[in-house]
Amino acid sequence: MTLKTGPIAGRINESGTRMDSDELPDKDVTRIGKMASRAFLRVEVFAYLILGLLLALTALLGVGSAAVSLWRDVQEHINATALVLTVDRLLFVLMVVEILHTVRVSFRSGTLVCEPFLIVGLIASIRRMLVITLESSQVNQPGKWSPETQALFNATMLELAVLGGLILIMVISICLLRYSERSAPRQ
Repeated sequence: MTLKTGPIAGRINESGTRMDSDELPDKDVTRIGKMASRAFLRVEVFAYLILGLLLALTALLGVGSAAVSLWRDVQEHINATALVLTVDRLLFVLMVVEILHTVRVSFRSGTLVCEPFLIVGLIASIRRMLVITLESSQVNQPGKWSPETQALFNATMLELAVLGGLILIMVISICLLRYSERSAPRQ
């Protein structure tokens, strides 16, 4: 059976009747699908490569910035505010490295995995909790207590409670994912 292509009508079989796109032979659809798949795979690989390079550069710059900040603070007799900034930068770098790991795993396996994103969310939540805790420890100093600081303190305590619940949910989610991976039958 030979197929001829009509100008607009799609494909015409040897008896001269028009075939709809649903009736196209599997080999034509497969060939087009393979070509599209290869093209999209190249775009995906290029995007992952650029994303990975930018994330790696961000991580290196973040580590360098935190090291310079810490060195300056040590020379100037470190204070709590500078320590908060350094810890914040280092935890940010940890998040970037975890995202970079996620990109690497996705690049290698060709699938998107949930667990690294939950870990990044967990790190971000813990980072925010540490920053809030360190900042609110400054408020309790004598002479700094006022109605405005009381309102700020109440808001930060509410935020800490929400972050604590969020962390608990993410930890449970990670445990459930790991449990389901272990109990799932191997294919």
